[in-house]
Amino acid sequence: MDQRFTDGFWRSSDGLKLYYRDYPGGEDGRPPIICMHGLTRNSRDFADLAERLSPEWRVIVPEMRGRGQSDYAEDAATYTPLNYVEDVEALLAELGIDRFVAIGTSLGGLMTMLLSSRASDRLAGAVLNDVGPEIDEAGLEKIRTYVGQGRSFPTWMHAARALQETHEDAHPTYQLDDWLLAAKRVMVLGQNGRISFDYDMALGDAFRETPDSGGAPPANLWLAFEALGNTPLLLVRGALSNLLSEETVRQMKVRNPGMEVVLVPDTGHAPMLDEPEAVAAIDALLAKVRTRETV
Repeated sequence: MDQRFTDGFWRSSDGLKLYYRDYPGGEDGRPPIICMHGLTRNSRDFADLAERLSPEWRVIVPEMRGRGQSDYAEDAATYTPLNYVEDVEALLAELGIDRFVAIGTSLGGLMTMLLSSRASDRLAGAVLNDVGPEIDEAGLEKIRTYVGQGRSFPTWMHAARALQETHEDAHPTYQLDDWLLAAKRVMVLGQNGRISFDYDMALGDAFRETPDSGGAPPANLWLAFEALGNTPLLLVRGALSNLLSEETVRQMKVRNPGMEVVLVPDTGHAPMLDEPEAVAAIDALLAKVRTRETV
């Protein structure tokens, strides 16, 4: 299959070479879409979404430091949401992007809120995927059980089974083919012939040693969320989520009554955004963005 995107690289302020996918598109002055992945994920998470939305929209999918084709940091203490935001802002500046739609899964959603808090008028629209200003401890504890373990597997079947053992509660309807696809999104075949996770295992140390910065929300994230008050906003929640509680969703809706909320059934943390409910809701949000941007 022909590659639908071009490979791009940019430099962080501390000299790391970071990778992004650039899916061409964009009509009628539409702002580009920036997709930001979760804690241990990479640009492959958004492959289906990006291909579906382009060429009508330009879609840019950066890989955060320590993931995929981006350099690993020499100092694991730089694996924090604030540093990731600085990296993305450097990419936006290099590409000359001053207005965009943000789609953020988990950690990427925290980054979306932080980007808005710095200059909310840059965001033409936003999607928060299974994350809010408060994160349930049960979800954080689950992440601590697997992040940074450094496991490797002899075959893709072994890799898929291992993912199933860890995450079956979040995706109870997945079949073996789904777990194989999931494994190929988050793992790579190494030169030693073993299959391993495609991120720096030092992320686990950063997460466990400084949970308030390694992946959990920074302080005052409610203020960052409120900065999205005038932005077309969609919240996607997995019905089985252990990270985003119903109570937090209720509080978010009180503080931002205009926020649309969609529930993805039979799914925990986090929806892949290819579910029918998520697809319809994202399309509706982008239609709203298109109307506002072209008036």
